[in-house]
Amino acid sequence: MSKQFYPNVLNQLANTDEIEIETRSATGRTHRTIIWVMVDNNDVYVRSVRGQNGRWYQEIIANPDAAIHLDGQRLAVYALPVTDEALIAQVSNNILQKYRGSPSARSMVRKEILPTTLRLEPA
Repeated sequence: MSKQFYPNVLNQLANTDEIEIETRSATGRTHRTIIWVMVDNNDVYVRSVRGQNGRWYQEIIANPDAAIHLDGQRLAVYALPVTDEALIAQVSNNILQKYRGSPSARSMVRKEILPTTLRLEPA
């Protein structure tokens, strides 16, 4: 069973368009990147719009201990790759629904982006 965020945090994540994700390089330097976030069935998902070439994505795959910044809070997280195709498709549908007003929404569901789907758990 996966760890879950508190309901108030899930609500905040579900109702915000962007968060910052904080990752750490191999040299220990931290970076923050603004990303989109999706909540589905009390789980939190993120993707790299730059696919596997995204710096934050490469760093979080190398070291899944990271943090998100939400409304002035820093929350430690652990990232897990999502490999289930049905779940990835569900996340894609939810992204298109949540960000339907954004011209960038389609870029988050491109075939080459799908393998970067991650589930975030509280650390």
